[in-house]
Formats: sequence, C-alpha cells, structure tokens
Amino acid sequence: MTHIVFNESEVALMQEVMTLDETMSGEILLIRDDFAVGPLQQLDTEEGWQARLAWWNQISQGSPYGELTGSFDDRQTVAAIKEKLAANPEEELWIWMGQNQHDVTGYYWLMPQLKEFQGRIMILYMNNLPFINEKGHIFYPSWLSEIQPREFTKAKKLARPVTLSEFEIDPDEWRKLSEENAVVRILEGGKKIAGKEESFYDAEILKNITGEWQKATRVLSNTLNRMKIKTGDIFLMWRIKQLITDGKIEITGDTGKGWKDFDVKLAGAKQQTNEVNTAAAQQTGE
Repeated sequence: MTHIVFNESEVALMQEVMTLDETMSGEILLIRDDFAVGPLQQLDTEEGWQARLAWWNQISQGSPYGELTGSFDDRQTVAAIKEKLAANPEEELWIWMGQNQHDVTGYYWLMPQLKEFQGRIMILYMNNLPFINEKGHIFYPSWLSEIQPREFTKAKKLARPVTLSEFEIDPDEWRKLSEENAVVRILEGGKKIAGKEESFYDAEILKNITGEWQKATRVLSNTLNRMKIKTGDIFLMWRIKQLITDGKIEITGDTGKGWKDFDVKLAGAKQQTNEVNTAAAQQTGE
C-alpha cells in the first residue's frame, strides 16, 4: 500500500494514523506542486514543465523558501509510483483528497498518468463528509489536516477504486483545465474546478490592509487565516507586490529583499482621512 497526499503537513498526519492502525502502513508520497494556480499548458512536455517552474521562480522571489520551487519534480514521484505498481500486481495506491481546489487539481493531474493501473488506484475524497473535531462537535473539513488522526481509521472504510468511467472523464477534465490555462482555479463543489482571473484573491488581501503601516508579513498572515477559499503564501505575496505595482498599496522598505523587509498600507489613506477631517470641520463651522 502506497499513500498519496497533497500537502506537506499531511505526511506527518498519515504517519501518526499508521501508528493507530497498522493495516494502513505503507509508503507516504507527497505531490508538492499546487496546480490550483499558475500555467498548466503542455505539462506533459519538458518545455511546458519548465515554463511552469519558471513561473514559480518568478513569483517566489524574495520568499523564505529560496530555490525550493526548483528543487523537486513531481514527475519523478509519479514515475516511482508507476514503477512500484508495475513491479507488484498486489500493490495499491491510495489517494487522499480533501475538499479543496489544491487537492482536486492535483488529483486531476495524476489521473491521465495512472489509467493503466485502473482497479488498483483507490480514492478517499472527503467531500461533504462529517467528522468529529477535538471538541467533540461534528464538522465538515475542507483539508485533511483538519481531521484528527483517530478519525482517519474510520475514513479508510470509505476508500473505493477509481472507476473506469472516472478514468475516462477525469483526464478530460485535466485537458480542459490545461487548455483554459487560467491563473487561479477554485473548487465550486464536488470535483468541479472553475478558472478565475489572477486578481481573484486581491479583495481578500485589501480587506486586511488599513491606512496604518504594518508589516507585509502580517497582512499575509491575516489574509491566510481569514480567507475562506485558501491559496498559498507565495501566490498571495506575489499579489501583494502586484497591488503595489498597480498603485493600490503604498510601501516603505524594499520588496526586492525578503518578505519581512517592507511595510504596506492602503494607497491614498492619508489623503482620504484628511478629506474626512476637512469635511467634518466645515460642518462644525456651519
């Protein structure tokens, strides 16, 4: 048994699950890329793949991750999976998927590459499934990391093979996403992914910026914690920098250095405050 997860925090989570249920023991593999953002065209070619890596390197400049975006290749992970499945006819691959665009787009990327192993590819999609949280209340998680390890021992009963029909339809969904090549993709329900403009998350960022100077990293953290439809910190920081370029955010410091090296506030906030004060003074005078 081999497990696939789409978020790094879930590797440790699955390791803990295995200590609770030895029948789930197996290798845990991580798909690192976030296919919910960025270019998808021709990722089955070297040129397309390198174009995507170049995009990641461009938007991650100044990030604390350094050259991490170029230090992994999920294609090698898939090649290792296929080799393992081919070598052992009894081997199964379990794909764990939360109800979010990050996991679902990763699933769609995998499907065209695993069709030959139909019947041995298991899916556990936590789609509108109730779980018990640490307070004993029922909730509906969007991410696997929200689920307590002991709850996973129940979730395994929901594992089922990816059907032949899904292996026909889902690769076609990936083809459509690739051809559309939107910059942002969100989950609208079930496994339906919709493409959006690159500015999709800008309103969420601007909600967390005021007329007072604050660290860009604080804006980033507040946005990540408060937004309902999640994306990664690298993409959000790139959008903050784009909003600076567009004149919607003012800056002090240097965006060319690290994320912690500049502060931000709403553009024109001081002018707007002065206008309000002037209007108030005029009304008082009247």
